[in-house]
Amino acid sequence: MNATAFSCLPLSAATLTNLESLGYNAMTPVQAQSLPAILAGKDVIAQAKTGSGKTAAFGLGLLSKLDAERLNVQALVLCPTRELADQVAKAIRELARTLPNIKIVTLCGGTPYGPQATSLQFGAHIAVGTPGRVEDHLRKGSLNLDAVTTFVLDEADRMLDMGFQETLDAILEYVPAQRQTLLFSATYPDEIGAVARRIMVTPVRVQVESTHDSSTIQQHFYIVDNDEQRLIALRLLLAKFRPQSALVFCNTRRETQDVADELRRHRFSTLALHGDLEQRDRDKTLVRFANKSASVLVATDVAARGLDIDALDAVINFHLSPDPEVHVHRIGRTGRAGKKGAAYSLVGENERFRLTRLEERFSISIEPETLPPDYLLEKPAYKPVMATLLIDGGKKQKVRPGDILGALTGENGIAGTEVGRIDIFDNHAYVAIRRDVAKAALAKLTEDKLKGRSFRVRRLGS
Repeated sequence: MNATAFSCLPLSAATLTNLESLGYNAMTPVQAQSLPAILAGKDVIAQAKTGSGKTAAFGLGLLSKLDAERLNVQALVLCPTRELADQVAKAIRELARTLPNIKIVTLCGGTPYGPQATSLQFGAHIAVGTPGRVEDHLRKGSLNLDAVTTFVLDEADRMLDMGFQETLDAILEYVPAQRQTLLFSATYPDEIGAVARRIMVTPVRVQVESTHDSSTIQQHFYIVDNDEQRLIALRLLLAKFRPQSALVFCNTRRETQDVADELRRHRFSTLALHGDLEQRDRDKTLVRFANKSASVLVATDVAARGLDIDALDAVINFHLSPDPEVHVHRIGRTGRAGKKGAAYSLVGENERFRLTRLEERFSISIEPETLPPDYLLEKPAYKPVMATLLIDGGKKQKVRPGDILGALTGENGIAGTEVGRIDIFDNHAYVAIRRDVAKAALAKLTEDKLKGRSFRVRRLGS
């Protein structure tokens, strides 16, 4: 029997059938290494990058232990950001499709407290949330963790980076001491080791090497003299390679906003993602980048956690990270699933020692390259392939993706192939449209009714 087959594991026939229907044909390395210990009830520390399949690993583990007849919270999953929590909850719901009446609640900031408390009153089996909001529910008595048997910390390193240590300690006061603890992290700094020693019992350690095949991710390094040349170099790289989805990493919030503003000044389709954004602005930013109506996203490492973009053309390091493992995690966001990707890193003279660290850590030889020619700065900035329309109607108004698609492609409408991703939130929806027909699509949705009602529709960006 294939050692990476899910059938090797003590999973129910219904779960195996569901995994096959979801396209889980074989275990990823982190799943193959961690699931046997997780299903055996052991504490596990797993170090693996985003996109490695870790959510399915802990998701299958906690689902295997649930008692569906007991309508109380038996598993708690903590994530650093709302975006990641939403993705994790969605993935666990898919894994639980063939299990009877499993209820999952998402507890995150940036959304009203009341509806979450009401959902908890009716009972839930699994809670997925961010530390701050989970602590709020615990303090106010709307969340009870007495029945928790599985406690998961996802992206634990970033939770510590974001200053959640005291909040985590407070939450642990409410979690039974007799439990299984699963800790997943892209990197393993000393702080994570200290947390693990305090909250885990003889954990099994799993480490999936973060290696990148040069055939899927091409790395390029460029030396810059100063910050002014660094900005020029970034523009040159974008003008030369014209990636439709480029993620630019900066080390601080202020730098993130400054770089995004500079790129916008030169007419590049650019968004910024950092901790100072309101939740609705974060949602809008992530939607527009994911649906390819904005070509460049400038972000900090913390803000980019939970960003789930399958076809990311390029990663650009505006500054090299001080930590080689973070560098690997950054560039691992491109070239996924065998697709081609590129990583470009700008290196100041005072950062050359970081190149040496990368060479030593990954046993490679780095030869900095010459930047593209300056004449490229004179060319007009390229435009994204898609545009986004914002509709002031969402789930609460019973708007569904099929309603939007039908309205767009109805009589005298546009072709279905010209409609991209549709994202629906509680009170609004976003739809990506090919840029060249965006004007016609806006007119169609403005003039016609949607579900028998007229909704305000407007185009975002340029």
